[in-house]
Order: sequence, then C-alpha cells, then structure tokens
Amino acid sequence: MSMSSVEVRTHTALHVVKGAVVKVLGEKAKWTASTYVKGNRGVLAVKFDRKPTEEEIAEIEHLANEKVRENVPVQVYELPREEAERRFGEDMHDLFPIPPEVRTLRVVVIEDWNVNACNKKHTATTGEIGEIKIRKVRFKRSKKLLEISFDVL
Repeated sequence: MSMSSVEVRTHTALHVVKGAVVKVLGEKAKWTASTYVKGNRGVLAVKFDRKPTEEEIAEIEHLANEKVRENVPVQVYELPREEAERRFGEDMHDLFPIPPEVRTLRVVVIEDWNVNACNKKHTATTGEIGEIKIRKVRFKRSKKLLEISFDVL
C-alpha cells in the first residue's frame, strides 16, 4: 500500500474519531483546534474543559470502530462558500479559520456523525479506514485542549 493511501485512511479516521468524541463528550467538544497526520498516526485536538475518564476514552474508540464497521459513505460536497455555510452552518468549521479568499469549500459529511470543511483526500466509505486504536489522550489544562492520538491499523 502506498504511503498516500495510508494517510488518506488516517485523514478520514480523524472525521470518524471527531464524531465519536462529540457523541461521547457532548457539544462542548465540537471545536477542533488542530489536527495532525503522519502515515497511520493521527492526532485530533479539540477544545474541552477536562480529561475524559478511561470509560469515555474506551467508548470513543468503540463508537469510532463501530462507525468503521458500518461502512457508511463519506460524502464530499464542493460548494460555493455561502451555500456551504447556509447548508451546514458553523459546525463545519474548526477553530482555525478558512481564509476569506477561499470561495469554494469542500465539505466532508458522514451522515449523522460529522460535518467538516476539509480539503484533504478521503476514503469513499468508513469501512476502508481499518481499525482505529486510541494510543494516548492528553489534556492540556492551561490551553483547555484535549489531544487524542490514534493509529489506523
């Protein structure tokens, strides 16, 4: 498997993990502060006010893998920015703004799970991701940031 296809799977996994994080921790965890992907390793950082319990972390991993097993479509819409914002609202944005000169947005939608403006490549379905293993969870209290590191197996 080529390097890029592994990263495509990992990028898609970010969306699946993010959906699981919001399902388990609630709407307060919906703002992504940063993401990082290198090979099969991904890191998702969201704004949050505490370190999750072991049970919550296990549940995030469980729900993420359930979504992979469901093998649902990963839909990508390319839309004028105004239309995208009308259709998907603020929830598609992250804490790092998309520059105002970007007039067309690619919005990645996993139905009833995650909506995010994202210009990366993604798999066509969640089933192509493979197993998601949460490696480490760090809470940075001073920045109110929750960092979830995971591997795609």
